[in-house]
Amino acid sequence: MALTGAEALVSTLTEMGVEYVFGYPGGAVLPIYDALYNSSLKHILTRHEQGAAHAADGYARATRKPGVVIATSGPGATNLVTGLANAYMDSVPLVAITGQVHSGLIGKDSFQEADIMGITMPVTKHNYLVKDGNSIPRVIKEALFIANTGRPGPVLVDITKDALMNHLLEPLLDAEIDLPGYRVKTTGHPRQIMLAKNLIQEAKRPLIYAGGGAGDAGESLLQLVEQYDIPVTTTLMGLGAFPGNHPLNLGMLGMHGTPWANMAIQECDVLIAIGARFDDRVTGNLSKFAPKAKIIHIDIDAAEIGKNVKADIPIVGDAKSILPELLGTEKLTHPNWIAEIREFALPKYQANKPNSDPCEVCNVPNLFNATPPPPCKRQESVTPKQVLEVVAATIKDKIIVATDVGQNQMWAAQYLPVDKPHSFITSGGLGTMGYGLPAALGAQLGRPDEQVVLVTGDGSLQMNIQELATIATYDIPVKIVLLNNRVLGMVRQWQTIFYESRYSQTCTGSVPDFCLLASAYSLPAVKILTREDCQTKLPEALLTKGPYLIEVAIDPDESVWPMVAPGASLCEMLHAELTPKPAWER
Repeated sequence: MALTGAEALVSTLTEMGVEYVFGYPGGAVLPIYDALYNSSLKHILTRHEQGAAHAADGYARATRKPGVVIATSGPGATNLVTGLANAYMDSVPLVAITGQVHSGLIGKDSFQEADIMGITMPVTKHNYLVKDGNSIPRVIKEALFIANTGRPGPVLVDITKDALMNHLLEPLLDAEIDLPGYRVKTTGHPRQIMLAKNLIQEAKRPLIYAGGGAGDAGESLLQLVEQYDIPVTTTLMGLGAFPGNHPLNLGMLGMHGTPWANMAIQECDVLIAIGARFDDRVTGNLSKFAPKAKIIHIDIDAAEIGKNVKADIPIVGDAKSILPELLGTEKLTHPNWIAEIREFALPKYQANKPNSDPCEVCNVPNLFNATPPPPCKRQESVTPKQVLEVVAATIKDKIIVATDVGQNQMWAAQYLPVDKPHSFITSGGLGTMGYGLPAALGAQLGRPDEQVVLVTGDGSLQMNIQELATIATYDIPVKIVLLNNRVLGMVRQWQTIFYESRYSQTCTGSVPDFCLLASAYSLPAVKILTREDCQTKLPEALLTKGPYLIEVAIDPDESVWPMVAPGASLCEMLHAELTPKPAWER
C-alpha cells in the first residue's frame, strides 16, 4: 500500500528511534497530525510553538538525543525562531519540522505563508525545503544525523502541504543517508596531541576550562584531572561535566564566577580549554584574559579555534576521543599551585577597592566607590542561598536543574552542585527568558527516573507560563521553585550599579498571584514567606508526587555576587566576599 508523505514522515521518525515529538497543529501540518493519530510516537501538545521548541531542546539536552518539534506554516513556523536560535547558540541537537503552503502557492503571499528557510538560515546548522514527498524519508534521516553529529545544532525541514498529502511513487523508507559534502572530524591531529601532552606535563600551574562540549567526555575529563592533578573551572554550559563537589572543582568562571576560578585563570601557565568558545561572559576584558598562559584549545568546531582567543596548540576534534590520548603513565601533583588557588578564597583576595567603611549592620564593604553599598539584608527574609541549599539537600543526587535566565540562573549555578553531565538545563548563549518552564518539562520526560527542579523568576516564568497547562495535562512531575522578587532582578541589579538606581520599567509588582494561577491550571502550589517555611513547607512540596509550584518571596534588593563589570578583567570582581563556599570546604 502506498504511503502519503506524512505517513512516510511518521514512519521514518519511528524507525529512527524518536520517542517524543513536541508540537502544535495547524492547517499546513494537518496531514502529519492525521498520520500521528494511530502512531506509536508520543506527541506532547504544548500551548505555544516557542514552548514546543524549548521543550524539545530540554529533552535533547537531558537525553543527548535529537529533540523533534512540529509547527504549522507562517506564524507557527516563525514562533519557533527563538527556540532555534537558542539551540543554535548552545549547540543542541534539534529537528524542527514545519508545514509550508502548497508548492504551487509559494511566493504568492498565500495565507500563512512565510519563507521560514530564509528566516532561520542564520540560526540553523542546516535546513531543507521539501516539495517532493518521495524525498521525505531521506531528508528526515539526514536531518537527525546532521543535528546530532559533529558540533550539534538545530536543523529545519520545511515541507509543502502537497508533499505531505501525495502518495509516494515508490517506497523509500529504507533511503540511505548520502551527504558527500558533510564530514565530521572527531580524532585530533597526532602531532598536536603530542605537543599538548608535553605542555601539560611540563606545566607548573595548569588549569582546565571546560565548556558545554566537555559534557560527553566527563569520564575522560575526570581521569585527566586526577592523573595530572589539574584544577577545573567550568562555564555555565559546562556545569556537570566535572563533579560539582570534587575538591579540584573551582566552580564557574567569568562574570559571576568564583574569585578562585577567575584568579586561577589570571595566574595559570597552561590553560586547557575543552569544548568552550571563550565568550565575553567568560573572558571579561580579552586583552587581560589569561595573560601568563599558553593555551590549548580542543573543540570539534574548527571555526571556534582562534575566533576570540589565539590558541598556542589548537586541536580540532571530539573531546571524548582526544582526552584519553592526553593521558600519560606518570601521575603528577601540583601542591603549591593548589595551595595558591585555595588562598584566593581568603578575604585578602576578595575585597575590590574597599575604600569606604562597611555597613555597621551587615558588615558589607562598599566596593562600588561612588555607588551605595547593597542594603542590609532583612534578618527575617528568605534568601536564594537558603532556598537552594534546602533544594539540594532534599533532592540530592537525583536532581536535574533547569533554570530560566537572570538572577535565578546565576543563583542556581552557584548553590546547586551538579555532579552529572547534562544535568544543568539552561539557556546560555542566547539568554532566553521563558526558556525554563518548557525546557524543564522536556527534560523531565527524557529522564523520568530523576527529579527536574526548575529555578525561575517571576519575570521569566510569565513569558511561557501557558506551559503550566502542558505540565498539568500530562502530569509531568516538575518542581517549580519560583524566586519571586517582584522585579526584573538582573536588569534592576545593573540599574543599581551602572545607572544610579534609576529603576526604569523593572518593577513587575505583585501581579499575578502565582499560587492562584497554579490552581487555575489544576496544579498544587505553596507560598514560602519565612525561613521556617523554607525548612518545613519547601521539603514537603519537593517530595510530593507530581508537579508542584513553590513560590518563594525574596527581597528585591538581593543581588548576584561576585560580579565582573563589562570591560573589566576577571580579577576585578565586585563583592567577591559574598561568594558561595568552594567545593573543597563543602
